[in-house]
Amino acid sequence: MTIPMPLALTFYGVVLSVHIMAVVVAFGALFAYPVVLPWARSAHPEALPILHAATSRLLKVVVQPAMVLVLLCGIYLASDADVWSESWVSVPLVILLVVGGILGAFSAPKERELAQLVAGGDEPSAAYDDLARRVVIAAYANCALVLIAIFFMTARPGA
Repeated sequence: MTIPMPLALTFYGVVLSVHIMAVVVAFGALFAYPVVLPWARSAHPEALPILHAATSRLLKVVVQPAMVLVLLCGIYLASDADVWSESWVSVPLVILLVVGGILGAFSAPKERELAQLVAGGDEPSAAYDDLARRVVIAAYANCALVLIAIFFMTARPGA
């Protein structure tokens, strides 16, 4: 005979779960980008226009809304637990804002520019390669920043 366990969900627990899921949705695919772009450039240059169009679309309809959800859930969680003064809250918050700034002010417009540079189906130019290199560097920086934020949120240094 099994004894049923009562469903013990708290609003905080649900928001924490949504927060973590939003992080995975917002940043998961971004970790593949700096690997996929150079590979696509060398192995399938004809696919570059659709790759950049798809990346622009993902940034707009998946990454940006998920980042907003990360922020809103994080604000609730930090406020509910009264932990705004903790470094494991403030450092990831600053990182989220920096990553959002990089994505919005640099990566998204540069994706559109990369798409235009290969729109005709021609072989990618030196200008394309230079811009793609800078976009990949920014992507690696974003990945590193996200990993640092995850470290702070999980290891909670100073707590």
